[in-house]
Amino acid sequence: TSLIVTAIIVTFAVAAKASLKTSGKPSKFQAFAEFLVETFRSMVKGVAESDKKVEIFTPVILSFFMFIIMNNWFGLLPGVGTIGFKEEPKEVQLVTSVRASEEVAPLAGESQAPAQEATAPKRKEAVFVPYFRAGTADLNTTIALALISVILTQVYGVYFQKHHYFGKYINFSSPINFFVGLLETVLEFAKIMSFAFRLFGNIFAGEVLLMVIAFLAPVIAGLPFLFLELFVGAVQALVFAMLTLVFLKIACEGHGDHPETQHAH
Repeated sequence: TSLIVTAIIVTFAVAAKASLKTSGKPSKFQAFAEFLVETFRSMVKGVAESDKKVEIFTPVILSFFMFIIMNNWFGLLPGVGTIGFKEEPKEVQLVTSVRASEEVAPLAGESQAPAQEATAPKRKEAVFVPYFRAGTADLNTTIALALISVILTQVYGVYFQKHHYFGKYINFSSPINFFVGLLETVLEFAKIMSFAFRLFGNIFAGEVLLMVIAFLAPVIAGLPFLFLELFVGAVQALVFAMLTLVFLKIACEGHGDHPETQHAH
């Protein structure tokens, strides 16, 4: 599913580039592409402020948003998550306990172990595996997105602040600053967990909700929840993108770049 979504995004970008017109009336497709890019560019401009940061951050934030929202909505298409195959459980070697007297005689001074009857292995049922499901409903995908977001934060932090960036993690100027540096280090790992489980939890819970509603009251009763999941999918994509943008801004500005410091100067 993620590969399909990626192919759609790349196709959209290539088509938008090919449809650009420098003169005359632009097509509706070009107008939509320009509206999408300019909206996110203005959003990033309002947070990052610097033109250089806007040029760097806009493609990253827009890519996060488009990839996540399309994965979220892909799971709402008919047949996604419901059409698949049954996978037979793999055979495992089951070790059963036998009477201690039949296996090994107890050593001198040891008490006789209580007899344990052999247990019959339970038959496992086949597991249903769908051909397609929303990529963000899988924890592997959300963890990967979270890792990319946090790693990019470190990369751009070093790019804009050079070696001064590591001062917030390793600071021996005072015991308080050293303790704050440890908290900042733990916070980076907490961001990964927060990003991954927030997105995964919302999308996976939406899938479960739609399945339950479809089972209890099919067709009409599920429509309100379907529109709700469309809204939730868009909100979660925007939240992920905006949090990444805020963390990028914080990582790329030094102590002297804060508005409070500039006002004091």
